[in-house]
Amino acid sequence: MNKVWSVACGVLVFLGATVGVAQQNQMSFFVTSAGSGMGANLGGLNGADKICQTLATAAGAGGRTWHAYVSTQGAGAVNARDRIGKGPWRNAKGMVIAQNVDDLHSDKATLTKQTLLTEKGQPVNGRGDTPNQHDMLTGSQMNGTAYTDNMDHTCNNWTSSSTGGAQLGHSDRMGLTDTVEAKSWNSSHPSKGCSQENLVATGGAGLFYCFATN
Repeated sequence: MNKVWSVACGVLVFLGATVGVAQQNQMSFFVTSAGSGMGANLGGLNGADKICQTLATAAGAGGRTWHAYVSTQGAGAVNARDRIGKGPWRNAKGMVIAQNVDDLHSDKATLTKQTLLTEKGQPVNGRGDTPNQHDMLTGSQMNGTAYTDNMDHTCNNWTSSSTGGAQLGHSDRMGLTDTVEAKSWNSSHPSKGCSQENLVATGGAGLFYCFATN
């Protein structure tokens, strides 16, 4: 009897691990559990994408191509919404957060603190948590496009940890006021600066969103 129970327990543990791996493998969206460590200097678009790919690989989802949800400005500007594939996107728990790009930037998306999870399947600290890390680097407007004014919204296209500023979203969908803008997941307010210290002081940790493009 004890031997049978021991085998059964082993099967249950194995099945649990299999389910966990399967969920990771179908993951196509996550919030980074760590940033570059250099504030908003992500090493440009390629550096940001590399962080996404590295974290995804560590979580068992490296078989996909991953891109960071960040825009750039100036000559050859890139819109975040144009570099993340077509969807649908699932978080680390296997839940669909959006079916396509248009849904992602509309009320149809399921974007909350409970669904905007890291590659490890964990929620990100938000308002009321210590420390608050809900600020996400995006450099984007609410529709996912780049800014076209003369202000720096991308910390020199994600290469500066000193001068400039970055547009931020809130992963917990909470803001200082009860407005769509304040609670926006991708375009709530600008940062105080580009350094790690400035991002922390604003309410973040240099984290950002990653999407699988295939």
